[in-house]
Amino acid sequence: MKKVNEIFEKLINHFKKDESKRGNRDQEDNEQASGLSRTGKKHKPVSQHPFRRFWRKYHLTKIFLIIGLTFSLITGAYLFYVAKTTNVNDLKNALKAKTLIYDKDNNEAGSLSGQKGTYVELDAISKDLQNAVIATEDRTFYKNSGINYGRFIMAILTAGRSGGGSTITQQLAKNAYLSQDQTIERKAKEFFLALELTKKYSKDEILTMYLNNSYFGNGVWGVEDASKKYFGVSANQLSLDQAATLAGMLKGPELYNPLASVENATNRRNTVLQNMVAAGYIEQGAADQAATVGLGGQLIDAYAGKSEDYRYPSYFDALINEAINDYGLSEEEIVNNGYKIYTELDQNYQASLQVIYDNDSLFPVSEADGTSAESASVALDPKTGGVRALVGRINSDEDSSFRTFNYATQSARSPGSTIKPLIAYSPAVAAGWSTDKELDNTTTTYGGYTVNNYGNIQSAPQVPMYQALADSLNIPAVATVNEIGLNKAFEYGQKFGLNMDKVDKSLGVSLGGGVTTNPLEMAQAYSTFANGGVMNDAHLITKIENASGQVVKTHKATSSRVLSQSVTNKMNSMMLGTFTNGTGIYAAPYGYTMAGKTGTTETDFNPDVSGDQWVIGYTPDVVISQWLGFPKTDENHYLTGTSANEASAIFRTVANSILPYTEGSTFSDKNSYAQNGIAPVDVYGTEETKEESQENSDVLKDIQDKAKNLVDQAKDAIDQADIPGKAKNLWDTVKSWFGG
Repeated sequence: MKKVNEIFEKLINHFKKDESKRGNRDQEDNEQASGLSRTGKKHKPVSQHPFRRFWRKYHLTKIFLIIGLTFSLITGAYLFYVAKTTNVNDLKNALKAKTLIYDKDNNEAGSLSGQKGTYVELDAISKDLQNAVIATEDRTFYKNSGINYGRFIMAILTAGRSGGGSTITQQLAKNAYLSQDQTIERKAKEFFLALELTKKYSKDEILTMYLNNSYFGNGVWGVEDASKKYFGVSANQLSLDQAATLAGMLKGPELYNPLASVENATNRRNTVLQNMVAAGYIEQGAADQAATVGLGGQLIDAYAGKSEDYRYPSYFDALINEAINDYGLSEEEIVNNGYKIYTELDQNYQASLQVIYDNDSLFPVSEADGTSAESASVALDPKTGGVRALVGRINSDEDSSFRTFNYATQSARSPGSTIKPLIAYSPAVAAGWSTDKELDNTTTTYGGYTVNNYGNIQSAPQVPMYQALADSLNIPAVATVNEIGLNKAFEYGQKFGLNMDKVDKSLGVSLGGGVTTNPLEMAQAYSTFANGGVMNDAHLITKIENASGQVVKTHKATSSRVLSQSVTNKMNSMMLGTFTNGTGIYAAPYGYTMAGKTGTTETDFNPDVSGDQWVIGYTPDVVISQWLGFPKTDENHYLTGTSANEASAIFRTVANSILPYTEGSTFSDKNSYAQNGIAPVDVYGTEETKEESQENSDVLKDIQDKAKNLVDQAKDAIDQADIPGKAKNLWDTVKSWFGG
């Protein structure tokens, strides 16, 4: 800072001196303008171009010089900052380690390998390959400071479009931290990062990281996997011509790999051999002999591919999105930096969900074209907001494309009648209404808005609130919102975490009109009822550690009291009736007591079919939120009936498979129907339903067996990859740096 002040003081003094000189020049100009010399004699006036006078008068040359220097100073400071704040110290660890995903019990559940191959040390890489790479990519590698200054200056002068190849150190910086764009900015960042890498690592370490982090085409990263992919041997077993072939592929992996073109690969190999001769690594005779070897007959693919440890695609996709959106990480950082991501995942829940969602027969298909409906389900711990399981589409693990659309977290569907407890009955009970208050079941018109119950059924002029909720009657819900007021309804919608900002303030909101949501958001909202009126934020990630074991991100829990304990108890007593006497009787799991709500949305073209079907059920231990529907509802893609049909069968299967893993907690609140002396509907009493129950029991046993097998497979994959062992070895290495 002192030097900067000195520079500016000199500039000011310079301008003061120049001001004095300018005063003398102005005096001379005045004398010239008057036609007199200093001796008083007249002379011929000297003309000066106006632009030149203007330029000199305002010192534009110096101003532009200062602007240029200031810009250079700021740019240099920014690039220096980028280099210093980039964690180059962790690069070696990150390249060695996979990003691991842990479940709620800190057991490994899977991993993300990204742009990584099998990491090997330099002594496990053929010396011929090392020499071939150096001769071709960076002949002064062991002598330079990580920068080829001539090439760098040429790249700057040509805006990054020319200047030849970067040094190996610069290429490592580019591959590890930067994009592949040919721009001045990228080149400049590459320059500073290369200097930082040179300061931190030895030349052998840089070469090792470069060879393990380079791309060799056909989805293969690193020399070890490339050696097996193209020649069926390890990197330390390569012959001279094979080593030259792999080194030649670095310039253009898809162009020069022998599987794409033997001719291109051969020509490029021969060029590399001559580079090795020019660099003094081999004699001309050795190069000539290697050039005679045919490539086609040597090609052997012994590459086993990456381990299948992306076991729970929907959950892993969702946690990557959460890491990006909530923690500011990029996808490249997440999959390539060797993080340890600790989550709320319960593998038993998740495996059970996936097995069910792989059973195509459970899900309806379009009669028009045979396409299947989609569905998503979330299981959430209401006490913490932790997402225990999540499936975002059917057949999620059979078609496990990376980060596909996730209906559990990314969809925007109408909640239908599942919104009624949130914006109609909760505020009504909070206002002092009793659960057996008689509600209007006849008024169908409010100004320009018309409403009716499903099937236009009006069983009685008035119905008690608990029955209106359990039977999902529309008329009483609209009457309730009309009486408590739209402002209060919207207030509660926001309190429950729904986005009400763009929803039209009309009575249609009573049935979910204009509101869009997804299973995760609804699971969070209903966790309020399961957790004594307190809503915890739904989340998948608890913390993230870097490859060295340092915690870099932590979940900061947030919660809010939405309802009082008294109001919550009354809401639970009403929603217990959904599964005993209401629209959820066929979704009720056998042997367990759940509270909740169903929901259905009508289509514009036919009121007897639906576009969305919801079932949300909960106990004090878990909230299960499920949606079913076609991606786009139209005359050829719709659901028949209500959520009492297809959605109920799926939900019952899901609940029966998950609840055995919970603590089996029950609500102390008494079912409103029981409070009023009404017995539950017995759907298991007939011989037909007993047979169906036995069939369901057999199905459940099959699901549990398959789920256990899926969890065991995940554990076996991790054990075979020896991820814990590699992690321990890595940590031991880190500790040794500090004398541990």
